[in-house]
Amino acid sequence: MDLSAQRVVVIGGSSGMGLATARAAAAAGAAVTIASSDRTRLESALAHLPGACEGAVLDTRDEDAVAALFARLGELDHVVYTAGDAVRPLPLDDLPLDDARRLFDVRFWGAVATVKHAARRVRPGGSIALTSGTVAVRPVPGAALAAAGAAATEGLTRGLAAELAPIRVNAVRAGVIRTPLWDAVPEPQREALLASLADRTLTKSTGTADQIAAAHLYLMGNQFVTGTVLTVDGGAVVAGS
Repeated sequence: MDLSAQRVVVIGGSSGMGLATARAAAAAGAAVTIASSDRTRLESALAHLPGACEGAVLDTRDEDAVAALFARLGELDHVVYTAGDAVRPLPLDDLPLDDARRLFDVRFWGAVATVKHAARRVRPGGSIALTSGTVAVRPVPGAALAAAGAAATEGLTRGLAAELAPIRVNAVRAGVIRTPLWDAVPEPQREALLASLADRTLTKSTGTADQIAAAHLYLMGNQFVTGTVLTVDGGAVVAGS
């Protein structure tokens, strides 16, 4: 794919799926801006991206900051939203409601704020891509709130595709992807858990951030795709149906 002369913005682009997407877009010729709430991680990511890429520290919970970023960037072609904190499974009985509400601040409301202020700057033929997960359609015990958030993002995607047309709005529904979010799990348990999850897929594997990046580039390039939730999960949903 040739993204020469196009500007791509990746919110949550300092690690994992976002960083891989930024790297792939830059390799395709795009001018890329990544945003992250963590300055140290942002600087580390920029060190591994081409020199033409730029970064911005951004807390997506701050709408004024989101508005200011897109006002500074001006016209753009594609926006990818991958920002989100790690979600620890917790039964609803043990989850304080204030904590439950905060689970939506970055993954859902941050995406809403981003689209609100980015959409008016997207050039004709451009796109916006959000991120959900297979938990939206295959929840597990302790993940009711995560499932609700992912499902809300998918509903938001379809609604925005209708509202913002001809800007294309899609989402990537990611399965189990090896990213730094797994680092919080101690290594022996992590490898055992990932192996178990891989065995539940049709491909008998976990995904990589580069495979998610490839999905995002596909959504940028295919002008006939909008309102779509693209599942990238090794067939896990099918295998478990």
